[in-house]
Amino acid sequence: MAARAPPLSYYQLLNVSPEAGAGELRQAFRTLSKRYHPDTTSLPAAEASARFQLLQRAYATLLDPERRQAYDEALRRLSQPVPVQRRVVTVASSRRDLSGGEWFALLLLAVALLFSLVIGLGLAWARGVQLVTTPSWGSAAPAQPVSAASADRSADVVPAAPTLARSHA
Repeated sequence: MAARAPPLSYYQLLNVSPEAGAGELRQAFRTLSKRYHPDTTSLPAAEASARFQLLQRAYATLLDPERRQAYDEALRRLSQPVPVQRRVVTVASSRRDLSGGEWFALLLLAVALLFSLVIGLGLAWARGVQLVTTPSWGSAAPAQPVSAASADRSADVVPAAPTLARSHA
């Protein structure tokens, strides 16, 4: 849908300035009436008639000093910006309370997590797995500085793979 152009003022319609005198108005009306008169234009009769009547109304309004003054005042009122009132919307809370079903779902989730933890610890205890172990890298003796001569001897040493310590009860 195309945006409509704002309606032309009578001054724009007659192509004259707002300070134009009677002579200028008459000359502009004569020129445009030749273009838009239903008998002399190539426009469809209905459109030509509507445009010519609009030209006559504009010319008559601007030629009469009282009507012109009232028209100018109406144009000034229309051209003044309309004050915009802004609505202030206040929101009490952007978060809502949890419903009963949501609380129940959270409770079930907590119970399921607790149950999983108890089952995991129980199975580990029943199998005798040591739950706290010292890491293999934490129990080794601190490294000694290596000289170039001893580096050749230690090149053949392969470190052992870490193993999990199991205690049998």
